[in-house]
Amino acid sequence: MNATEICSEAMNLPEDQRAKLVAELLGSLPAVLADSDDGSDEAGRRLAEMRADPTSRRTWAQVKAEIGR
Repeated sequence: MNATEICSEAMNLPEDQRAKLVAELLGSLPAVLADSDDGSDEAGRRLAEMRADPTSRRTWAQVKAEIGR
């Protein structure tokens, strides 16, 4: 099974199981952002924004629709 097939199968999982799978996969990668990286700062800003206003959350389908996929 290749990555495309695995991804296709994973998309059939319930949302909570997909989230756990993503967390496992991300956790298996080496850290790519140091605390001083702009990307890390931006991720922290976005997390704080989301926590401050949970209604600002968007689904992956909404994000894809916004970028025209």
